[in-house]
Amino acid sequence: MSLRLRLTLLYSIFMGGILLVFGAAVYILVNVILLNQVDTMLAGVAREIARATTVDSTGGLNVVSLPQLDMTANAYVQVWNTDGGLISTSPSIGALNKPLDPAGLQLGKTMYEDSYLDGVHLRVLTVPLKLRNRIIGTLQVGASLAVVDATRSNLLSIMILIAVVAVALVMWGSWVVLGRALAPLQTIADTVDQINRADDLSRRIPMHGGIRDDVADMVISVNQTLERLESLFTSQQRFLADVSHELRTPLTVIKGNVDLMRKLKEADEDLLNSIDQEAGRLNRLVSGLLMLAQAESGKLPLNFSRVELDLLLTEVFTETRVLAGNKVRLHLNQIDEAVVNGDRDRLKQVILNLVANAIQYTPHGGEVFLSLSRIGEQARLIVRDTGPGIPAEDLPYIFDRFYRAEKSRTRSKAGGFGLGLSITKWIVEQHGGQIKVESKEGDGTTFVIWLNVLK
Repeated sequence: MSLRLRLTLLYSIFMGGILLVFGAAVYILVNVILLNQVDTMLAGVAREIARATTVDSTGGLNVVSLPQLDMTANAYVQVWNTDGGLISTSPSIGALNKPLDPAGLQLGKTMYEDSYLDGVHLRVLTVPLKLRNRIIGTLQVGASLAVVDATRSNLLSIMILIAVVAVALVMWGSWVVLGRALAPLQTIADTVDQINRADDLSRRIPMHGGIRDDVADMVISVNQTLERLESLFTSQQRFLADVSHELRTPLTVIKGNVDLMRKLKEADEDLLNSIDQEAGRLNRLVSGLLMLAQAESGKLPLNFSRVELDLLLTEVFTETRVLAGNKVRLHLNQIDEAVVNGDRDRLKQVILNLVANAIQYTPHGGEVFLSLSRIGEQARLIVRDTGPGIPAEDLPYIFDRFYRAEKSRTRSKAGGFGLGLSITKWIVEQHGGQIKVESKEGDGTTFVIWLNVLK
């Protein structure tokens, strides 16, 4: 069952329920008003008859003088003695000698009751006639409810007809209005179906009209989701292509060296060293991918503790001086005391990665500068080199997986896979910090890390 049909039925049932409650209230109210009018008329007749009733010297009913005919024209009157004998009746009752309400006659108390006499529906008022708290007779005044019954029947028929017509109109109106209101949802469903069948995430759901409502908000949200999915899908395709490329190169070298040794039928030391280097590259690639997978899934543990960032930077500076050798000059310009809450090993990995990249991509005779300063409640760590810099068009993507600006940074066997900066950014962000890069072709590159210090 479609949403449009379900909502139409829901609205129709809701309207039917409202009409049912309203109709029942009107029916009961009209019924009460009509019966009250009849009861008021019967009570007035009973009072007039009670005033006109006389008793004899012994206290029994003597003469009952009924009111004028115009008062009793719409009423039937009977006066009974205590022995159950009919003393007097109104002219309108004819020769009827049965009680208008047998049950009320026997109970001997004032009461209104509906009664059926020879198929006629009557409303009967029974009034005991008393003399000094002694019942000396019973008065019964009745009126036909034929008009009341006809009125109620007609009212019920009219209300049922109105309810049926109203529910039918509500169903038709709801079907038309919901069709127009849900049209954008159908458009969304059709577009998504086309995307599924064509595997084309570039499609977008069109916006109809300029009204910003809930459906329009949903269209915008779905389009944003499609845009994100397209970006993720493109990233995944690029990721798979890059992984395939990175795996193919060392595997090709390894296979070629193995085939060459088989032809030579001897183990050549240079070939074995080449195989070992390529196997090391594969190991680093797999380790980097595993770390990123663990990081994105939240399964990479971080052991937070008190870390003296100045001591950590000094330690990295000492270790990387050996790596720099005679190729570049490594300088530690400024170092302030700064204590942060973090994982010492991961923070060291971040600094080592940035310094190693700077040394690797800085040409022979260049310089790399390190500094740590405390600014307010934050520590600022800077790694700057005098290398060839990064083109402006490459800067927004340098933290993406496998991305390398090949124009400015020459690829070599000792080079990385474009995973280091992705891992570095993730670690910094997990510490609540930020990493930024500034670079200009021919003017070097500067990486800046901001971390919150402990008070």
